[in-house]
Order: sequence, then C-alpha cells, then structure tokens
Amino acid sequence: MKNKKYDPKKIEPKWQRYWEGERLFEVTEDTRKEKYYLLEMFPYPSGKIHMGHVRNYVIGDVMARFKMMQGYNVLHPMGWDAFGMPAENAAIENRSHPAKWTYENIDYMRSQLKKMGLSYDWTREFATCDPEYYRWEQWLFIQMYKKGLAYKDSSTVNFCPSCQTVLANEQVEGGGCWRCETTVEQKELEQWFFQITKYAEDLLKACDELTGWPERVITMQKNWIGKSIGAEIDFPLEEGKRVITVFTTRQDTVFGATFMSLAAEHPLALELSRGKEQEKEVKEFVERVKKEDKIKRTSEDYAKEGVFTGSHCLNPLTGAKMPIYVANFVLMEYGTGAVMAVPAHDQRDLDFARKYGLEVIVVVQPPEGPLDFQTMTEAYLGEGVMVNSGQFNDLSSTEFREKIVEYLEEKELGRSAINYRLRDWGISRQRYWGAPIPVIYCDECGTQTVPEDALPVVLPAELELTGKGGSPLASSPDFVKAECPNCGRPGRRETDTMDTFVESSWYFDRYACPDYHQGMLDRKRVDYWMPVDQYIGGIEHAILHLLYSRFFTRVLQELSLIDFAEPFTRLLTQGMVCKETNECEEHGLLFPREVKEGKCILCGKQAIVGRIEKMSKSKKNVVDPDEQIERYGVDTIRLFILSDCPPDKELEWRDEGIEGSFRFLGRIWRMVHDNLESIANITPYRGTSSLEGESLKLHRLTHKTIKQVTEDIDRRFHFNTAIARIRELVNYIYQFNLPETSREATESGKAVLREAIEAVIVLLSPYVPHITEELWEVLGHKPSIVQLPWPGYYKDAIQEEEIPIMLQVNGKLRSKITVGADCSEQEIKEAALANNRIQEYTRGKEIKRVILVPGKLVNIVV
Repeated sequence: MKNKKYDPKKIEPKWQRYWEGERLFEVTEDTRKEKYYLLEMFPYPSGKIHMGHVRNYVIGDVMARFKMMQGYNVLHPMGWDAFGMPAENAAIENRSHPAKWTYENIDYMRSQLKKMGLSYDWTREFATCDPEYYRWEQWLFIQMYKKGLAYKDSSTVNFCPSCQTVLANEQVEGGGCWRCETTVEQKELEQWFFQITKYAEDLLKACDELTGWPERVITMQKNWIGKSIGAEIDFPLEEGKRVITVFTTRQDTVFGATFMSLAAEHPLALELSRGKEQEKEVKEFVERVKKEDKIKRTSEDYAKEGVFTGSHCLNPLTGAKMPIYVANFVLMEYGTGAVMAVPAHDQRDLDFARKYGLEVIVVVQPPEGPLDFQTMTEAYLGEGVMVNSGQFNDLSSTEFREKIVEYLEEKELGRSAINYRLRDWGISRQRYWGAPIPVIYCDECGTQTVPEDALPVVLPAELELTGKGGSPLASSPDFVKAECPNCGRPGRRETDTMDTFVESSWYFDRYACPDYHQGMLDRKRVDYWMPVDQYIGGIEHAILHLLYSRFFTRVLQELSLIDFAEPFTRLLTQGMVCKETNECEEHGLLFPREVKEGKCILCGKQAIVGRIEKMSKSKKNVVDPDEQIERYGVDTIRLFILSDCPPDKELEWRDEGIEGSFRFLGRIWRMVHDNLESIANITPYRGTSSLEGESLKLHRLTHKTIKQVTEDIDRRFHFNTAIARIRELVNYIYQFNLPETSREATESGKAVLREAIEAVIVLLSPYVPHITEELWEVLGHKPSIVQLPWPGYYKDAIQEEEIPIMLQVNGKLRSKITVGADCSEQEIKEAALANNRIQEYTRGKEIKRVILVPGKLVNIVV
C-alpha cells in the first residue's frame, strides 16, 4: 500500500459513480430535520463551463457537503437558464434550431459538472426553455394582467433599420448595431411591462432586513430603486396655458433657476421649436443625442451640450423668463425629463451656463462667506442662508426647503413629491427564443389573455430565423392566427417573447417541486424548502436579477402561492477569476497553452506578459477546466480555487498554485499510506487515557483545528484560512514521533495519530471529496464520508489555550468572544468584527478604528 501512487484519474470516476449509484444527494422533505437550501445561480448553456462557473459551483458544493455533515436536510439543485439571444444567434449562423443548440450544450455541460464531483440533486434538473416550465410563467403573466401588474404601453427602444429589429442596450456598440454596424435609431414601440414600481417602497425598506447580504449589494439595490424626497414645481410656458413640471430635491434653490433643460426624449423637445428659426438645429440635435449611450450622457466627464428651443417658460416664484434648452445630460427616465437649472448650486448647470452665457443667481450663501456669481467656477452644493429669495431671505436653506413646499401647495404652484429612479420592467423582446407572451388581440374584443387550459403557448418548431425583420414569430402565419377566446372571431397572437430575466426570477421556487403538474407551485413543498438559505453568484447580478426575484416573490405572495416576501436569506457574491495576459508582437494575444517557457510556441519569440485581468475569450487569458481536470484531477482544481483567497475576492489563476495544490494532495496521500501500518486496528483517541508531550500537543492541535475550520466555514466562508489550518495540522503530523517511554504511551500516541489523520480527512472532505473518500476507505471505513457527522471538538483539549475577549463599540460593552491564546492580532480583530452582536451595532456605519488591548478587549470605533 505504501507504494501506491495518487491517481485522480482512477479515484475520481470511481466515487462519482458511487455517489450517483447510491443517490446520496437526492432529497425529499423531512420535517424531522432542519432544512438547508443552498443554491448557486444557474448557468446559461453557452457550450462549455468556464473557470468562473467552476469557482461558483465549488464554493456552493463545500457548503452543501458541510451542511449535510452537520445534519441538515440539504437541497442543492441544478438547472439551466436556457432562453436567450446566443442560442438564436447560433441558430442563425449555423442554420439550425435554437433548441438543438441549447440541449446539445446542456448535455455537454452536465457531463462537465458531473466530473467536478458536485453534490447536486439531478432529479430536480430542468431547463427554462422546457414548455412545462414556461407554461407556469405564462400562467403567472395572466394572473398579473388580471391584477393590473402586467400592462402594455409605448416605450422608446433601440431599433436597427437595417435588421428591422429591436436591440437590447448591450447590443448597441458605439451607436451602431452590433451585427451590421448600422446606426441605431430610437423608436416608439408598444411594449409589455411589469409594474415593479408598485413595490418600490417595500423593496427599498426591506433592504435593511437583508442582514445576510453584502452591504455593497444592498447599497446597489437601494441606489437602483433610488428614492428621492422633494417637490414637483410647475413652470408655466410663456406662450399658452401649459406648464413644464419638474421634480427636484433642491426646491430651496428655485429662486435661482435661470433656464430649463429638457431631455431629448421629452415630448416638448421638438414641439417648442416648431415654426421657429431653431427648429432644424433642435431636430438634428435631438436625433443625435437619442443615439448616444444614456449611461455616458449622465457621466461627470461627458461634454455638456444643448440647443435653445426658441421658447421660454416663467419662474413661478419670480416671474422671470427662462430660456428652454434641450440638453444632452438630461434623461427622460429620471423625474419628469425636465430639469430646472440652478447654475450657482449645480455643477452641470454651472458648466452649461458658462458655456452658453446664461445667468447665474446665488440663492444660498455658505457660512464661510458670500459667493461671487460672476467668478465662481464651482457650484455651491451645501447648506447655508437664503439670499435673493424674496420674503424667504435669511432663512436657513434646510428650513426653507420645508417652507417652500407649503408655499407652493398654498399657491397651487407645486406639491411635495417622492420620486423613484426605478422604472417598470419592460419585458417585451422581439425574439424567437423566449417564452411567448400569452395574449391574443381581437379587433372586436381588444386584448385577451390565452385561456389557462390552452397553456402553454408553445414556440413553433419549424421557423426560419434570419435575424432580420422584427420578431421572428410574426413571420409564422400558423403561430399568429388564433381564435379570440371571448367571441370566437379570428384574432392574432402577441409575437413578442418575454425577457429572459422572467425565467430566472422564480426558478428557485420551482426547484422545490419540479415534478408538480397541478399548478405553478406545490405550496406544501415550497413552504418546507423556501426561502433559499444561501444563494451564491456573481456581483454582476447584484441589481436586476436579484431585484426582479424579490419583486416576483412579492407577487407570488400576494397570489397566496407562497408565504414569504424575500427569496434569499443569505447571499455570497464570489469574486472573478483572473489571469495575466500574454502577447506576441507577431501573433498578438496568446492563449496560455500557446506560451511555453515564456515564449510564443508559434514563432519562438519572447511573449510579453500583460496585466492580470478577468478571464475572457477576447483577452485569451482563459484556462480550460477540462484540460486542467485531465492533467491534475478535479480535487486539485477545487483545492486551489478554495485555498488561494476568500471566495468574495478576486482569484488570480497561477500555474504554480495548481502545482502546489497537487503536491499537497500527494502529501495527504502519503501521510495516510506511510502511517497505515502504525495505526491499523487502532481506535482514534477519545480521551480514555492521559496524554503528555508530543501526543498531548498533537491532540490539542487536532481539536483546535476542528474548532477553527468549523468556524471558518460556517461563520465567515474563509475556506482559504480553513485549508491553511489543516495544512498546519498535516505539517505537525509529519513531524510527530510516536512516544517510546512505555507501551501505554506508544498505544496512546498511535490513537492520537489516528485521531489527527482521520480529522484531516474528514475536515478536507467538503473541499476535496474524491481523495478523502478513497483514503477514508483505505483507513478501513465504509463509505460515504459525507454521511458522517461533522466532527466536534473537545473543549477540555483547547481550554488552556483560550482566553476571553470583551467586545466594545465606542467604549460600551456589547459582546464577548473566546479566542485562542496564540491568535494573531488580525485574527482577533476579524473575529470581533464577525461577531453577530457587533455587526448589529456597526451595520451601515463607517468603522474608523479597531483597537485591541491584548488579552483583554477589542474596541470598535464607529
């Protein structure tokens, strides 16, 4: 046995077959056990798993296996976010069907995932393009339509006149169509929307209850919802009886408003210049600005431009004439699409006023001294005393901000208002590969939803996809023709499909009951499993996917399909996988396999090492998981990914790191086989005899390691520090010499050695499950290691090495922890900040200092 070599190619398939054959990861509801629902964001079946996927799924697998060993009933499912444009584009390019491309990719990617030893319950697998899945989201659409939560309205969209189709924002590159480079136009089209804005306030307030989410994500969600408290003010047009209504949070500066800025998309932008000498210039400006990227238009470094419409409005407080401009930095999506410009107190307005020679009026003087409106180059944004504000002079700006609202309402010039940045969710897509919207239009009866017993509305199988001419479904007479469900006359189907975010907004609920056919969800099973206890995915989904999922959950709750409002209790956003780029002056960017000993294998020239960047095909700094698994085995890949850094940080892929992980597994292998003869037929030490010397030290280190690893996994997701602690224990085992002072001491030493070796194997098992299963069997145990209880530690064994630490916030005692006597200052500070009670007192606050008084206390200053 000593000479047997570690061979992952033999070990890993063996145990994958065993787990599948024993159906170890298939679960059902069990009210005797506490449930734990762990979920990673499901993948789009693009064709191959990449290292970003691997990291995501391996992190989840560690937690799933750990929780299983802690005795939880663990649900860990997998499926496919299968609708989307890549499949449609591939079908157009290869003249095939998107379903064929999608399901072939799913088959291949499933085989990849199974090679990774992931603990998925594959009996719950589904793809969102399965009609049995999307029939229920069509059913939900109908319920939302009945409640007024789904409606149709006109909307401005990106439109390619050459391809005759609508483009998503990400498909507009430099103002042109990503496919044909034709200049993209803005076009008004009828679109379907979900009324997410109805839930804006609830979604915002509930952010503060998401205590298991990263603060960064909560902040992003709050900013996206974007609640602003202020006032709406009506500015009468100089000509006619109409008004331009603005929303502002700085109503205290209204006396300083000297011009009006309109978004290019504003209904009055063209109308106000009609018949005037400015008409042509305004029209050209509006057409140009509409083609520009909206995000860039609002950036600080974006050149501020505008054009005078030839019209004026009146300041409702002063009666002064204000020229009306169309400005490129104003968006229709926020507020009313019109902005009262106050140059003295808004930097964009000041830059614009200086550029076009417009008036600047100071209305808030800072405490430091008066502002000079003629020379100021920076707008004053702070609080101060009101000036040039009529009867309100000498009031503080904060006091005036309240009083002016009362005054505006009294004079019927305005009103208090709350504005949200959040807009209703436009779900219409002029695409084939998506869930059809279950609507029929009748000339007599109007808009009708498809009868529920006629669901699902299935995509037609025989349809040529060209990528041109609007929605492909519109070109299928058999699909379009439909009988009006109300009067029986000929009608026509809706040919738009739903945004793919719709599928991913409730899939986690369906995993609880994927085989349920009597309704959208089996309430009893969903009540058992939901909400998700731990959700894992990329930070790029921090806003839309998570926000839409929270919205859908509230809708389902209102329909009495579920009894909870938040879908995810805890959220982990894993960091990106990065690698240095390599470039050849002759052949350009190189794949890692095209570089050997620092040289380009294509021409032999020295490769230029570039920056460390996120892995991407365009940068060619990608590493193929299949190649790495073939060379090192999946346990090595798992170990490197988990041991290099915390999961929420960026992971730098390093070849030497992979080699080091492989060597460490070889060391574990030898540790067991080299000691096998000594510990054969020995029972692990269980405290039945007294210990001293090296045996006592190893026993203490074993239990200290168990305690620390448990805490690192369970409390902090610090898998890297957990593995580092196991490495320390392995090092000590290699140094350990059996005592020879007496036969009893020798036998106790063997028992302690076996205890330590078994602890290493069990503690490592969630990270590297294949090699640990094999070594557990080598040690004489029956599989599976994942069915063992997670090891506990003997408090007596580590008691002498622990000290109590008081935890204070701003000098007040808030909690207490126990730490190892040999813990570093940094470890103690981290443990203090991770304490639940301390997190309650510091959440949302800036931590200024963390003061450690060694052996006594930690004081956190906020």
